[in-house]
Amino acid sequence: MLGKIVSPLDEKLKSVKWGEFRLGDLFKVLTYKKRFDANKVELVEKCGHPYVVRTACNNGQKGFIDEDEEFLNEGNTISFGQDTATMYYQEFPYFTGDKIKILKSKLSRFSKSNAQFFLAAMRNSFKNFSWGSSSFNVSVIENQKIQLPLTSANEIDFDFMESFIRELECERISKLKAYLKSAKLEDYTLTAEEEKALQDFENVEWREYKLQNLFGKSSRGKRLKSENRIKGDLPFVTAGEADTGISDFISNDVEIFSKNTTTIDMFGSAKYRDYNYGADDHVAVVHTENLPKYSAIFVTSAIHKSSHSGKFDYSNNFYASDADELNIQLPSKNGKPDYEPMATFIKAIEKIVIKDVVLYADKKIAATRTLVSITA
Repeated sequence: MLGKIVSPLDEKLKSVKWGEFRLGDLFKVLTYKKRFDANKVELVEKCGHPYVVRTACNNGQKGFIDEDEEFLNEGNTISFGQDTATMYYQEFPYFTGDKIKILKSKLSRFSKSNAQFFLAAMRNSFKNFSWGSSSFNVSVIENQKIQLPLTSANEIDFDFMESFIRELECERISKLKAYLKSAKLEDYTLTAEEEKALQDFENVEWREYKLQNLFGKSSRGKRLKSENRIKGDLPFVTAGEADTGISDFISNDVEIFSKNTTTIDMFGSAKYRDYNYGADDHVAVVHTENLPKYSAIFVTSAIHKSSHSGKFDYSNNFYASDADELNIQLPSKNGKPDYEPMATFIKAIEKIVIKDVVLYADKKIAATRTLVSITA
């Protein structure tokens, strides 16, 4: 069965008849038509096609590249990172990076409307995968088995899958709307000060600062093997993009890092943390806790721009000592970081993003309300 989904829709899943299917019987496992090296391709903004790599975010897309269209992989397929087990539905044709397999459906009814159900079943099947494994070759992928709902005739129940996905989407968007309201994030109207911050941004005076001089020495988490973790409520941060690097929730006696700080993982990826957390030894913690929240978020983006340069990887990890030596660019006034306009700028960006989210949620709820009833 699918992994547990905390939702009133659980009852629907419990009543389903499930069948086991071999991935190779459902999909052809294909290799990219041409390998595009992530270190050599030039990303573009206004043209080109999606460039899919092994990243665990942004639907696997690193950006867009403008290359010969004869090397495009087909749309309406699943991209599969064979040594990361990252998998995404790709609606449109795309180029790929190294070690991406393309799963092309052998089924006549596979489409955007049911692809997410297949992906949930696949992710559940691969859930015990460990990062960095090299065992996911074509044969292993083809022989992996997944659970799917069946009709009374013992055929794949596409009607159930598509109905379930519509209802789940509607339910989650309703919860999103409720969250935005409770967090007072529905107001996306820019103040005069925020509009001015956006208008003046190109004229800001910038200066380079050494991170240690601003926030003191960075800290480093300590290793805590997965088998030694005790379940609890404390977020435990490790390296990676999935779930913002939170790999578990623990109750172990570990150092607790303060909210309003910034983490940088072994790959140089920086993230702002608005909660207390623990961290493993692949994570550096920058002590921005004394900054106002929105200023700290701005600083995190500046850190990420400097640290996430492609220099750091499995063979060359980013450490706390690297954070101490890191130089970042910040708005400056009288030779010092000017934190107030940083905060105003981030507040403006937040409202711009929230506006799109609120309008999208309103649109989706209106569109699906006639198809399904929303479960309170």
